[in-house]
Amino acid sequence: MVPRSMSTGNGAIAGRIAERRDAMPAALSKIADLVISNPTTPAELTITELAERAGSSPASVTRFCRSLGFAGYTQFRVAIATELGHASAEHAWISDIGAEFEPTDSPEKILRTLLNVHVSGLETTREGIDLDAVGRAARAITASRHVDIYGLGGSAGIAQEFQRRMHRIGISSHAWSDVHDGLASASLQDEGSVAIGVSSTGQTNETVQMLTQAGAVGALTVAITHDDESWIADVADVSITTAAPVGYLRPDDMSVKHSQLFVIDLLYLLIAQQMFDPATRRLAATATAVSAHRRPRTLNPREAEAPAEVPSEIQEAAS
Repeated sequence: MVPRSMSTGNGAIAGRIAERRDAMPAALSKIADLVISNPTTPAELTITELAERAGSSPASVTRFCRSLGFAGYTQFRVAIATELGHASAEHAWISDIGAEFEPTDSPEKILRTLLNVHVSGLETTREGIDLDAVGRAARAITASRHVDIYGLGGSAGIAQEFQRRMHRIGISSHAWSDVHDGLASASLQDEGSVAIGVSSTGQTNETVQMLTQAGAVGALTVAITHDDESWIADVADVSITTAAPVGYLRPDDMSVKHSQLFVIDLLYLLIAQQMFDPATRRLAATATAVSAHRRPRTLNPREAEAPAEVPSEIQEAAS
């Protein structure tokens, strides 16, 4: 969405960038120079690609967009595309889904490409994971009196999933996706608590606020993000990094969520290891509690009507 104070006439965004360029910090001015010299780059590149092209970071690109009045990179690139007249169906497809997938691709090709991207994201997360950081977080969670987990939008689902898993092994925890409720809970934490903020970009204001509040009252703070130089990583005591969006991927894409789920799986297993006896008892108890609500497997009609096989020795005796 274009800010109310910015028109969409020819060159309006480029003009604003040029006017503000000299007052920008060095990291942002490099991005400004790239966009001024190549106006189509934001519409063609992901935030990670633009940051690499400018010799900067995704966090700096986000700050650059906000300095121009946009909520983030997505809104900035849509405004650029609209201003340049490239908001065609083809361009929208490339911007939002990516060049890896063509509208005419066969289902088999889409499946292959999608699988490769998902596997790549998991492998990248595995290669870049800091096991010391994950271990520290797991030990703190195991010893904690309570765990608060904060996440908005797509990250809220990850936060809720982690809360469910910890609840089953007896760890007091709660997932918050509303900033008011989350801030209220964060203010009640202490040195015996752990607070976890889930944000792929690491720039979600509300999540950072909740995590910061919990840290201010003594809780150990953990960030799960793809950018270890992001805002949320800066305010956290422990930062656990997942794979960054690449190619067509966006922070809210499912393959990024799979990397986040991979991390919470790892955390969950390390926690369960450290509390093996109580964890296994509680897992058994919770499984038993819901077992009556699972429909038992029944034979299909063919299996039910098929006669039982008679052992060969009985057949011989009968004959």
